[in-house]
Amino acid sequence: MKIAVLGAGSWGTALSVVLLRAHRQHDVTLWVRSPEFAESLRRHRENPLYLPGISLPSALSFTHDLAAAVAPAEIVVGAVPSANARQIFSQAARHISAGASVISATKGLEPSTHLRVSKVITQIFTECHGLTFPQKIAVLSGPSFAQEAARGEPTAIVLAMADSAAASALQQEFAGPNFRVYTNSDVLGVELAGAMKNVIAIAAGACQGLGLGANALAALVTRGLAEMTRLVVKLGGKPQTLYGLAGLGDLVLTCTGTLSRNRHVGFELGRGRSLPDILAGMRMVAEGVGTSAAILALAREADVELPIAEQVNAILHHGKSPREAIRDIMDRPPRPE
Repeated sequence: MKIAVLGAGSWGTALSVVLLRAHRQHDVTLWVRSPEFAESLRRHRENPLYLPGISLPSALSFTHDLAAAVAPAEIVVGAVPSANARQIFSQAARHISAGASVISATKGLEPSTHLRVSKVITQIFTECHGLTFPQKIAVLSGPSFAQEAARGEPTAIVLAMADSAAASALQQEFAGPNFRVYTNSDVLGVELAGAMKNVIAIAAGACQGLGLGANALAALVTRGLAEMTRLVVKLGGKPQTLYGLAGLGDLVLTCTGTLSRNRHVGFELGRGRSLPDILAGMRMVAEGVGTSAAILALAREADVELPIAEQVNAILHHGKSPREAIRDIMDRPPRPE
């Protein structure tokens, strides 16, 4: 199976390792934006910027030529920031075979349009290029820190796709030692949960940065899950999805794990640092920062109340202090659970 992975950040690099570990006969090419970085990865067999300490398989190929990466591929995996997905897939679309499977491994919404990335991909293939787009479009999500998956530690994720037979076939290509893949037909629910949990994780980090205890964190995770469920169900997703790996599983991981970028942003905000200062010191993208406003726009259109997401957005983009945001949440009128 010829596979192209787009994006040499931590998750794209880790997925390349996982795919080769699952099936040694896979032909995996990792597309790297910078030719110099591609050459460095090829020479040193390590990604010191995004996945330090992980030895990259000798069978893994690298290229900065996007067309060369995707043209022969039977599976194309996008592991790029949501803000860059449209540009990259627009360039790749004319070279991707109509029979290929295209999988989004991005956990965010496009900031300008509020679209899920799978919808961005579909739009590009159907509208921008007038091509017959691949019928096999899927989403990969769930609780999965790149470092742990790349090290071969037990990880379970979800592959969401409307076509159950195609999903089962892709499941076999990804599943490997200590990497368990479940299928799910609720693409909207899986993808939206992956975006929303990042926003809740910023709130969780802020609580911990303020020095609040386990009571506050437990309440936040629980009510955050309620917000995620309300919006997903209103937009047509299934409530069961939110109780699984893509919902509760990923939410717990991102709100509590020290490797979480979004939790880190919230933690530093809680300690009093400014957002520009925090982001300037980060090499990787914290998707929740750009996704919070998009989530609220979707909620307004659907007439769904998201009090935690509203406060996170106010902290990130309107200068509200985390302590004031928490006070406003706690002072909301009492109501039934």
